Amino acid sequence: MLIHPWDAASDDEWRGWLSVHDFGQLIAGGSGRDLPVVTPAHFAFDGDRTVLTHLARPNPIWPLLEEHPRALLTVVDDYTYIRADWNTAADPELGVPTSYYATVQLEGDVRLVDDPAAKAALLDEQLRHFEPDGARARVSATEAPDRRLLPGIRGIEFTITGVRAKFKFGGNKTAEDRERIGARLAERGGRLDDEALAQLRRRG
Repeated sequence: MLIHPWDAASDDEWRGWLSVHDFGQLIAGGSGRDLPVVTPAHFAFDGDRTVLTHLARPNPIWPLLEEHPRALLTVVDDYTYIRADWNTAADPELGVPTSYYATVQLEGDVRLVDDPAAKAALLDEQLRHFEPDGARARVSATEAPDRRLLPGIRGIEFTITGVRAKFKFGGNKTAEDRERIGARLAERGGRLDDEALAQLRRRG
């Protein structure tokens, strides 16, 4: 991924963003395979360097992670299309369109979690993240129905070893350009335009 200096995210920026953007794609390459396996998943990020998730046991990603316990986790959001005629202060017929988006790509070491008690603890961590006010009882490795359900999943503890984070929101534009584009986004009001506009203004 190309990251220009004006698009680069600080550690605090990407960590804060990732704490509330908790759905991404886990990518495993395995060893000597033609193509990776890409699996969408919800996850819980601890705000530092650990990501927890779980997947169904039949998922095709497991053999690849066993061969090579390294993976990428990529998250993309707050994206929108910037029209050609918006993206120029000159002749709108000669403008060049672009995309605005935020993305965090994590590389990391993977530890597979199969011990029932450890899986129960991992699921509890995810539940606390997604349902802090939930009524769900703590996951049990020994009591029904969890004892029967736990063998159907495997857990993943993902330790971050590298980060590439990009917040592409017109950082190379003048203040006037950004104001013009922001006004167009506010006027259009399409899907994720508000989110992209908030990023555009925040990074101004």
